[in-house]
Amino acid sequence: MEAGNHTEVSEFLLLGLSEDPELQPLLFGVFLSMYLVTVLGNLLITLAIISDSHLHTPMYFFLSHLSFVDICFISTTVPKMLNIQKQNKDISYTGCLTQVYFFMVFAGMDGFLLTVMAYDRFVAICHPLHYMVIMNPRLCGFLVLMSWFIILSVSLFRILLMVRLTFCIGAEIPHFFCELAHVLKLACSDTLINNISLYVATALLCVFPLTGILFSYSQIVSSLMKISSAGGKYKAFSTFGSHLSAVSLYYGTSLGAYLSSSVTHSSHRSSIASVMYTVVTPMLNPFIYSLRNKDVKGALGRLLSQAVSCP
Repeated sequence: MEAGNHTEVSEFLLLGLSEDPELQPLLFGVFLSMYLVTVLGNLLITLAIISDSHLHTPMYFFLSHLSFVDICFISTTVPKMLNIQKQNKDISYTGCLTQVYFFMVFAGMDGFLLTVMAYDRFVAICHPLHYMVIMNPRLCGFLVLMSWFIILSVSLFRILLMVRLTFCIGAEIPHFFCELAHVLKLACSDTLINNISLYVATALLCVFPLTGILFSYSQIVSSLMKISSAGGKYKAFSTFGSHLSAVSLYYGTSLGAYLSSSVTHSSHRSSIASVMYTVVTPMLNPFIYSLRNKDVKGALGRLLSQAVSCP
């Protein structure tokens, strides 16, 4: 293939999950259903938190932001995936870089919000008497705004590094979205700086949030061990059990996708693994935070009853 300046590359070709025409209608129906369930579930969680004054606490403030980010996260990949299943596999150069940028933003924000929520549970369980003083509205807002600032800045820097690259004309991406690592492999120019920034940013944006989560959990477990009654332990565990499930799902699927792409050279298996954290995780989060949470279930019930009673 001939190398050309990046301004000459008008589009890339996304190969999707399967090229079997018999599977296209099935994949389209499955991913459309998952997308609608994800958007509806997270939207209901957000509306329930906003409309119910009992849920105007730091924990649910962060949860509402997580639901919003999950809607945006899945919306960066699935709509284009649905077009791929309809044989519309091309994506413009600008559209590809835009997808890469927002994917990095929302994937990173998921990790940051899970870290902030872990800190919130740490304060609630380990310092319950000072919880409202420590987790005041100013601090909560600062933590969310700082998370947005960091991830937007880092993602913009990585995109600016990509703009300087030249790409081969007629390039094919063996994935269902423009994933950064796959796009870099298509570059005809030197990508050393881009690869270094990729590894450094991934390490920093994964290691620091995960370290914060593990530290919070270690302090929480230490506090739980000091509680003598089984009922007290269960009550304390129930306050962060949902968050533990969400963290395990997010980092478990992300790590699984990373290892599958590193261990196997099969792009098909790597794409399937990516489905887990880009589609399945945002879809399951509303169920994780609502099925065992009486406050959220009550708020959802009141929200739905109000919607039904409206003329």
